[in-house]
Amino acid sequence: MRRALAVLLAAWLWPVAAMTEGAVVPSAARTMETAPPPLPTTSQIPLRLSRGVNLTHWFRFPPSRDPAALVAYLGDGALADVRAAGFDFVRLAVDPAVVGDTSGRAALLRAIHRIQRQGLAVVVAPHPQGWHLEADAAPILAFWQALAPALRPLDPLRTVPEVLNEPVFPGDPAAWAALQHRLLLIIRRALPDPTVVLTGADWGSIGGLLALAPEADRNVLYSFHLYDPPELTSLAAWRPGLDRTALARLPFPACDAAACDATTARAADTATRDVMRAYCHYGWTAARLEARIGRATAWARRHGVRLLAGEFGASAALNAPARLTWLKTVRQALETDGIGWALWGYDDSMGFAITPPPRLRPVLDRPVLAALGLSLRM
Repeated sequence: MRRALAVLLAAWLWPVAAMTEGAVVPSAARTMETAPPPLPTTSQIPLRLSRGVNLTHWFRFPPSRDPAALVAYLGDGALADVRAAGFDFVRLAVDPAVVGDTSGRAALLRAIHRIQRQGLAVVVAPHPQGWHLEADAAPILAFWQALAPALRPLDPLRTVPEVLNEPVFPGDPAAWAALQHRLLLIIRRALPDPTVVLTGADWGSIGGLLALAPEADRNVLYSFHLYDPPELTSLAAWRPGLDRTALARLPFPACDAAACDATTARAADTATRDVMRAYCHYGWTAARLEARIGRATAWARRHGVRLLAGEFGASAALNAPARLTWLKTVRQALETDGIGWALWGYDDSMGFAITPPPRLRPVLDRPVLAALGLSLRM
């Protein structure tokens, strides 16, 4: 999610970048590009994670760091509803500062136990605040040296360490790959059996994934995050002073440039109109999103590995038809290519928009569930 809110430089150049990374591949060519070799079938095959949701605040921005309050952030009924809706895993965002001592780690383990009792696997994803790992990797190394052994008592079939959320390492994917290898070794020394989630640099983007050489370890998943185009999904949140009300009217798909331009004309200022016009004329459609995901799929099939779309989502402020169509389009494209996914998030405005801390048993948004191909029968 950080990438959707921190793409300032890239955003100014996004039409050029989009034309190179997201160019539409003709369907026949894409079929040839993504044809198997089959995915791995050995005893080291990674855990299959199909449908997930990110728990974004529990151990990242908790209302209280008191251990008892931490464990009780989300009720058992709420967790049962997540499972009943059809989700099979959650991705738990963890600020290392929240679990930096034994009491914090104990609270994390108790929370994971509660989640797993509902039949859900748990991806444990560190979301550090203010770290600059390009210059100093010591904090993330120390994090896993402490946490990996602490996770050992948990069910290895439902506990999935993720090395790091959205590593950046601008212009130096090799440096990230080297650090990721060190982190994987630390995790494996303590946790030889669980599946581990790896990712590429550049905010965990598809471009970062494509620059990554796979590890020899076969019991891994490779993650990417997808918020394209951010002008739509985050209402260009990285750029202050724009007319968010106008941006929230953008259509998806943007098949009709003239109709899209008519929406653009209603914006209050030139800067907003420029952003909206660029979006309209690039023509964001299902085919463009499918082509972008298809590049990740081709990489995975080439290397015989599995993928996980660890985050995708769109602002609840976006008009409902565009938002729900975008969510459904991305979800269907991922499932068509056999990629598990996790909505960002349960307690975040890009997903179910449940206000943290949640009530004892908050109601999941039914239109969002439907866009995800899920439903909750009460």
